[in-house]
Amino acid sequence: MTGKAIGHVDALRPGDPRETGATRPGRIASAQFWVRGGAVLAFALVFAVFAATSPLFLTLANLANIVQQSAVVGVLGLGLTAVLIGGGADPIKGGLDLSIAANMGLCAAVHAVALRAGAPATAAVGLALAAGVSVGALNAFAVLGLRILPLLATLTTMNLCAGLELVLTQNTSVPAASPLQAFLIDAGAFGIPHLATALLVVALFFTVLVHYTPFGLRLRASGEHAQAARSAGLNVRAYVAASYLLGGLAAALAALASSALLSGSSPGAGENLLAVVASALLGVVFSRRMVPTMPGTLLAVLFIGVVSNGFQLDNVSSYWVNGVEGALILFVVATTALLRRRHLGTHAHD
Repeated sequence: MTGKAIGHVDALRPGDPRETGATRPGRIASAQFWVRGGAVLAFALVFAVFAATSPLFLTLANLANIVQQSAVVGVLGLGLTAVLIGGGADPIKGGLDLSIAANMGLCAAVHAVALRAGAPATAAVGLALAAGVSVGALNAFAVLGLRILPLLATLTTMNLCAGLELVLTQNTSVPAASPLQAFLIDAGAFGIPHLATALLVVALFFTVLVHYTPFGLRLRASGEHAQAARSAGLNVRAYVAASYLLGGLAAALAALASSALLSGSSPGAGENLLAVVASALLGVVFSRRMVPTMPGTLLAVLFIGVVSNGFQLDNVSSYWVNGVEGALILFVVATTALLRRRHLGTHAHD
């Protein structure tokens, strides 16, 4: 009987009494491998399909355009990823910042209005950065000081940012021009726009900061193992607050990118929250442990950018992009929830 059970290990179902403690982690690791491999394969297939259907897709100019058009969502996605890492994966009490896109719209308005009022370009940039970090600090105070759930706290801040943007701009476009905007929109080496390069530089900065510094190690520990981090003497609240400040900084940087693309501030520029959330969550499937990472978010942003660009080249309605983003969010949430339940089930049986 024992030999028969061992011979049929692969046929065991989760929860089967014959399943051993060693078998369950192996199943989880295998599931993670196939999810990650499936995501990479999907990226490759989508890339290949668009390359086959449009002769313009694989040109250097179009690929650079994809990266440039992904800059705003990409930088916002990196900021949201920092919040997710610092706050943890709990869907209710974990890290979340629904205000990040609206914060970007407010920062773009501050930047454009300051330039219109005759402020020096450096002062306008400083005001935009200060506005973004201030909103991040407000989120941190609401979550940590007032102990409001991140979902509710950042939803409130989102509406506050949207209202302030309307007050500043009177719900109209505010044209603006500065040397920084001109530089970002100009082409550099090989005709690649500086804005595309800027996205990669910001992604490198966030990757090094969060994944290769002591600060980043402590930030992740505060999010994933808060109790253990406190026992080790870490000020978990300070690191969670820092994650919201990073989100605010990312919103301000994205505002500068948006100002360059739109030549100023435009109402509704912050209405891309769905794409930002999709990129941060989809990035999970590109990581080895199915957790938020900066490189994973960058890959997810480029994946969404490829889909959007391919639809445009193939004359497919852009409305389908929102549907794809929603489907991706549903897939990632369902997959990670399933893997988390199996993981918890593994520990319960150990």
